[in-house]
Amino acid sequence: MRILVVSQYYWPESFRINEVVDVLRKQGCEVTVLTGQPNYPGGTVYEGYRAAAMGTQAHAGYVIHRVPIAPRGQRSALRLAANYLSFLVSGSLLGPWLLRGQRFDLIFVFGMSPILQILPGVVLKWLKRAPLVTWVQDLWPQSLEVTGFVTNRRVLDAVAVAVRWLYRRNDLLLVQSRGFIEEVQRMAGRTPVEYHPNPGELAFEAPQSGPSPLTLDPGFNVVFAGNMGTVQALETVVEAARLLQHEPGIRFVLVGSGSRSEWVQAEIGRLGLRNIQLPGRFKPEAMPGILAQASVLLVSLARSPIMSQTIPSKVQAYLAAGKPIIASLDGEGARVVTEAQAGLACPAEDAPALAAAVSALHAAGEAQLQQMGLNSRACYEAQFQPDQLAAQLITRLEKLLDDRKRPHSREPARPRGRTSDDAR
Repeated sequence: MRILVVSQYYWPESFRINEVVDVLRKQGCEVTVLTGQPNYPGGTVYEGYRAAAMGTQAHAGYVIHRVPIAPRGQRSALRLAANYLSFLVSGSLLGPWLLRGQRFDLIFVFGMSPILQILPGVVLKWLKRAPLVTWVQDLWPQSLEVTGFVTNRRVLDAVAVAVRWLYRRNDLLLVQSRGFIEEVQRMAGRTPVEYHPNPGELAFEAPQSGPSPLTLDPGFNVVFAGNMGTVQALETVVEAARLLQHEPGIRFVLVGSGSRSEWVQAEIGRLGLRNIQLPGRFKPEAMPGILAQASVLLVSLARSPIMSQTIPSKVQAYLAAGKPIIASLDGEGARVVTEAQAGLACPAEDAPALAAAVSALHAAGEAQLQQMGLNSRACYEAQFQPDQLAAQLITRLEKLLDDRKRPHSREPARPRGRTSDDAR
């Protein structure tokens, strides 16, 4: 199967679609990628790339086509909007030129925010006469409202109209959380919507070699790993740490970076907290070794209807690490942890409840913590293992292609002999 993957974000940026492509190729698919110039998360284009460049790059046995993009910068809503818009325009206008003469069985869009990046996929669907599948990672326009990026109701309504139009140009929509299905289907019309979760990270499938770049101090380490942005409810984490600051041995280690990193650092100084560490961001391949040192792993989200429908991608990484998990969030993410008996869940943005959950696991016996860790890994193997999910994805895509080859197969058979139409 020849698949064109369209994603604004791609290697050497660290996103789950990188590993999905690797596993699809391992299972026999021919994959080509259309993406922009790498600039996430720092906001500046990576060394060896140019923002205005357009070209083709060979990587690990397949081809990546890159279109120009406006770097996202840092803490600038205007530059971020320009970043999003530049990929829509260059992907739609220049992407077809880069892909001229190439044929694909299917076009697959990795639907990160902004979900409007489906547009280049729609254009290529028309030009290549190939079915279009989008894997929806965020709900739009709800994500815009929750993050505070857009508050104007007219703008949000206009985005909703655009998203509805884009969804309905797809042949299949996949969603990363069961909680997304109803909302996406409401906007998608007749386009089918199916659940396909994010897989775990391939780094957890390979044996670890070499020392970890970060060594945690002895004690009960509550490790948070990943983006430190507005929706991660870091105010709740800092307040829980303040409530536990006199508990001996308990330490919060926030590994990563993001728009709220400086705020967290300032709060640590203002409150005089000595039980929070900010070691910074590390490469994805280093994360298994870091998470393996944790006593428990922490995932947190803001309180909102859309966040309760989301499964943060770090949940899969935590399950793969085989460690107890504290889920300071509502809805789908909490459900995965509690159903797997992989740890404890507490309401989103409830600092006393988070502090109580940390205290409870700190007081738990080693055997109980070990069993939670085993349950975490078992859940990962059963639901989020990359090879297994890639095989399921290929089956879905092959069924879509087979159905398109038999366009009349769903119509009821016509009765033999004369019909009322024949008699006219």
